[in-house]
Amino acid sequence: MKAVVRPMEPADLAGVNKLRTLIYPHYPEAHYAEWHESVWNWLGTHPAADELHRWVVAAGDEIVGHLAATPQFYRINGRRVLAHTPADYQVMPQYGFQALSIMRKFFRTVENCVACDMVPTVIAVETRLGAVEAGKMQYAAKLLDVSRLPSPTLDDARRLLSRNGAGSRGHYRGFEEPGAATAEGEPEPPPVRPRAPIPAPVKGLLNRGLEVVDGALGSGMGSGVKVSRLGGAFDPSFDELFEEIAAVVPCIPEKDAEFLNWRYGPSSPQYPVTVLAAREGARLLGYAVLRVTREGEDGYILDLTARPGRHDATRALLKEAVREFRRQGTHIIRYRFSDSPTSPRMADLWRLGFFPRNDRSNTLLVKMEDEGLHETARNIENWSYSVGDGEATFWVR
Repeated sequence: MKAVVRPMEPADLAGVNKLRTLIYPHYPEAHYAEWHESVWNWLGTHPAADELHRWVVAAGDEIVGHLAATPQFYRINGRRVLAHTPADYQVMPQYGFQALSIMRKFFRTVENCVACDMVPTVIAVETRLGAVEAGKMQYAAKLLDVSRLPSPTLDDARRLLSRNGAGSRGHYRGFEEPGAATAEGEPEPPPVRPRAPIPAPVKGLLNRGLEVVDGALGSGMGSGVKVSRLGGAFDPSFDELFEEIAAVVPCIPEKDAEFLNWRYGPSSPQYPVTVLAAREGARLLGYAVLRVTREGEDGYILDLTARPGRHDATRALLKEAVREFRRQGTHIIRYRFSDSPTSPRMADLWRLGFFPRNDRSNTLLVKMEDEGLHETARNIENWSYSVGDGEATFWVR
């Protein structure tokens, strides 16, 4: 049956929810229709919500594809710019050609695009239609509980024991991320085989050892900077912090108090979050936004931003973030960000026991109508960007 790309209508909602379960049947999150609807209702409260677009691919009465364009304000070279991000991109495999058609609709509708993606097939479509890869984001993780130690599969063992190291690509269990859905054409995740648990006394001993090591690794980091929990809403001091950063960093999402209260406040799907604030007297030096998944095992540093040049503040925030996640019983910490004057240095992460996950890093892609802005935005070194700044983490439960 011939399929057409058209704007989404209210009557299409059930079809879009069904589409998600057909494409990602192996991910429980795909079956949480109410959750996804709550995210879209929240996106409808964005200050630029009138610029939110959604399209479907319809084959008769059946919805076989969906794509949205979510708006966000940025400061680029001191100018306020509205850019859109492709979101909830999904097309049934038998209608693969329409995957290009619906993305083409996106780029013909919006003037500017900023995307943070990790699926090669999606990145290939976006770059084919004019977006450029600004660069790879950093991805680091830290283990807090030995129950999440990776367990090699039989293929890994064969590869390690073979003379030349060749063989099937290994898949480590224990570090998979919830909600990390694959795109059309990507393989399904392998089944998780049961393994014998670590005896409780041994696990307790090893976890206490990790905690002792963390205390030693972080000794002296960020000393002199006071870090405390933010007790209420983001206040005007966050406006001042953002303006100071935007005057130095060429490209940054517009993260003033209004945006931060929308992004992480009580109406946000990610609420509640833990917000840490670093201060020098009454002056705000930086902040970190922490989120623990509903299962309580995965912790995300959604944002960690400090005044340029105040690496003592980023170190103090990073060290306190580790402590906070440990207090909440988190098993593993995940942190994706662009290396910038507002972020921790990689040496700080290694010092605190984080390890790189370059095989799972995201790519920042941009396309700006204005040539001058595009030239600036296409270099990731000009960006201050964390994974919580965009659509990539809207769907983390």
